[in-house]
This record gives sequence, structure tokens and C-alpha cells, in this order.
Amino acid sequence: MPLTFPAGLMVSVSGFRGTVGDVLTPELMTTLAAGFGAFLLEEAGEEAGGERLTVLLGRDSRTSGAMIVRAAEAGLQSVGVDVVNIGVAPTPTLLLSIGHHGAAGALGITASHNPAQWNAFKFAGGDGTFLDGDRMTRYLAFMREREIPRAEWDALGGVREDEGAIDRHLERILALPYLELEAIRARRFRIALDCVHGAGGRMVPRLLEALGCEVHGIGLEPDGHFPRDPEPTAANLGDLGDLVRTSGAELGFAVDPDVDRLSLVDGTGRPLGEDLTLALCADVVLRRERGPVVTNLSTSRVVEDVAASHGAPCHRAPVGEINVARRMQTENAVVGGEGNGGIILPALHFTRDAPVGVALLLQHLVDTGGSLADAVDAWPRYHIVKEKTAFPRDRVSAGYDALREALPAPEVDTADGLRLAWPDDGAWLHVRPSGTEPVVRFIAEGRTEAHARELVAAGREALQAQRLG
Repeated sequence: MPLTFPAGLMVSVSGFRGTVGDVLTPELMTTLAAGFGAFLLEEAGEEAGGERLTVLLGRDSRTSGAMIVRAAEAGLQSVGVDVVNIGVAPTPTLLLSIGHHGAAGALGITASHNPAQWNAFKFAGGDGTFLDGDRMTRYLAFMREREIPRAEWDALGGVREDEGAIDRHLERILALPYLELEAIRARRFRIALDCVHGAGGRMVPRLLEALGCEVHGIGLEPDGHFPRDPEPTAANLGDLGDLVRTSGAELGFAVDPDVDRLSLVDGTGRPLGEDLTLALCADVVLRRERGPVVTNLSTSRVVEDVAASHGAPCHRAPVGEINVARRMQTENAVVGGEGNGGIILPALHFTRDAPVGVALLLQHLVDTGGSLADAVDAWPRYHIVKEKTAFPRDRVSAGYDALREALPAPEVDTADGLRLAWPDDGAWLHVRPSGTEPVVRFIAEGRTEAHARELVAAGREALQAQRLG
């Protein structure tokens, strides 16, 4: 029977997200996984030559993850697809493993930065990237319109485990040409680390130790009991700042539960957040390889400043990892990512990868010879303010019209919601519906925090007036 998606399930190019037990049930996840396997089989068609397809599974540390893995295994097996389970591992580790196994795709079981009661499926294809909008649309149509063909008793898929995925990921990072390993190890960095009890505890300490660092950690046990809001924004990193001060660390790193976002704390314990991660990593790459940079519409202007300092173009894409990755492929970019701390390095893969960011940040400090605070002060300072509010989806388009009228801007971009920019003032406002929560997001940047807050307030006021009207 074709599937009707339950109310409350967040459906987007990012996959399916919901609260466990309320929206996400084992029955639903089994059906979604079976449909994904059947969809991949149909896509492969005759090209598969009668060979069985393989789909990888990996998850973050959420307490619901083991249950959903078993549901996904059953669904995939039921349509005749073989399963390789890499266990609790970073999402970039899962996507990097697709090529190693020659798999047709992967299911990441993670709600990323959402609270612990949430979980999700994220869908990836055989090229090691998440499904783009067109392909996700075809999958959704398949689920809504088609019966899922099940395999006969003697053609069911098998299941096996892969315990070497993290080891391979570490080896690939340490072999990157942008890293001067002996110079990094010679600095003997003292690092404070917060993995928020997510999957990062299984990999990031090992990477830091391989780079000669002394690690002081909190939240390293991957048990899924997040002690705080797991999104690694500056406001959530007070405990890491305290750890930097008490341990005497030179800097602090924080990752989200599925380890695709990296946030920073300087040596004074001051949380810097995520917005500078891409800029500093891009500087490392551009020092060694000139080429385009790609980021999304909600990323700080400092990335443009870094690119310009190396004579490199900087292109912007709609928010969403796959949108940035596809634009990077089109532009033949050497580095890219998103302002939420997600680094994409094509020399490794087209996936946001926090461990790669960790290694590049340490290389940046080796390159510049100073502290993280010194590295930040070398670039123009901007202030970003991010807020969100509930807003009826059917009124968003009219809300954009009201915003454009209330805040005339010399640059207008409608590729992803509405982005208004005032380049001479070093300011912009981006308003868009979230793909992961039932809210509208307001992101503004200015040369002062007050200016950024004024833009957000004006944006909210314009939308609220439209809502009430």
C-alpha cells in the first residue's frame, strides 16, 4: 500500500525527522528503508546486471538509534538489498564508506543537532553525497504512489558489520596533502574537546592524539544523553569554555552529535561559535591550492574576505549540504561548506566533515604561528545573529514581499527564501523556512551586533505584520 506520511513528520531534502514514539516508530522506519532499497533497485534496473545492491547503515549515539537500525535492516532485507552496518560513527564516516564498499547508497540514522528525543533518516546515493532535491522528489513520489515489491524467501538481503570505517576515515585525513603532520605534532597542542555524548567521542579524540595533542574532554562517552542543547552554537559552549580555562588548553573544539559541524572556543575560554570555522579552514587550503570557494547564503562575509585575499572567487548556494556540494562540483571548488561549522573538502569527499575541520584548524595555527584569537583578529570582524519563530508555511511567500517592501536592499537573492544584502554596510539578512524544524529562520550579519539585531527585529516585525494582516 502506498505510504501516507504522518502529521508531524518533517519531510525535506534533508530526509525525514520526527520525535521518537510520537512520529518515528519502528513500523514507519522499516517502511521508509524498504522503500529506499526498492527505489535504488528500480533506479539500477538492468545496469545492476542481476547483482545484489548494498546499502550502508550508520548512526549517531541517540538512545533510539539501535532500535531504528534494526528496523532499517529489516526493511532493506525485505526487498532483497544487502546491508553493511558501520555502527555508531560520524555521518561523514558513513558517507566516505560508500565508495569503499561500492554501495548503492546509505541511510544515516541521525537528527544531527536536534534534541535527544528526535531522530531521522538521511539518504545518500552511491556517489557518497546526500540525495539532491530532484532525486529526493522521485523517492518521495515512489513512496506515495507505489507498492513496495518484496523479495522472496530465498532472495532476502543479508547483514554484516564493518568495524573499520572510522580507522579508514582517520587514515584518509592524515594523508591529506594540506597537512604538515610533523609540524602539527611538534606544537603539542593542548586541546579541550566537547563531543556532547555523540558519535564524535569514537573518533575525534583519536584524531587529536594522532596529531600529537593532549586532549581534555567532556561528553566523550557516546551514550546519547546530551547534557545540553546539542547544537554547537556559541551560546551552548559555556562548559567547554570553563574546561579551556581549567585545563590550560590553547583552544576548544565542539562537535554536534553526528560530527559534521565544528565549533570553536579560544584560549581564554571565549566561545567563538561556528561562523569562523570555514573561513579559517579555507585559508589553509587556499595557501596551498588556488581555486573557487563555495558556501551558502547564510554564511558570514568573512569567507568572502578570505577568498579575496587569495584572489579566489567565492560563490553562494542555497542552504543545505547537498546544495553546496553540487555547486562545488560545478565550480570545481577546492574548499567549501556552511557557516554552521560544516567543512567540505573535495580532496577527501563532498560531505561536511568536522574531523577534517579539526585537522585544518590545527594546521592554520601552525601556519600563522599564533593563537586562535590571533588568527581570528587577522580578519574583519562581523557579528551574526540567528533567531527563529513559528510561522505559517502558506504565508511565507507573502511575508517575503512584505520584507522586501519594508527593507529595500541593493542586492536581493531568492534562491533560498529571501536574502537582502547591503554590501557597502557589510550587512545582510537571510530569511528562510527551516528544513529540519517547523520554523522560519532569521540570520543577519553586520559590522556590529546592534546592527545585526536591528535587521532581525525589522525582519520579524515585517513578517509578524503580514501574519496578523
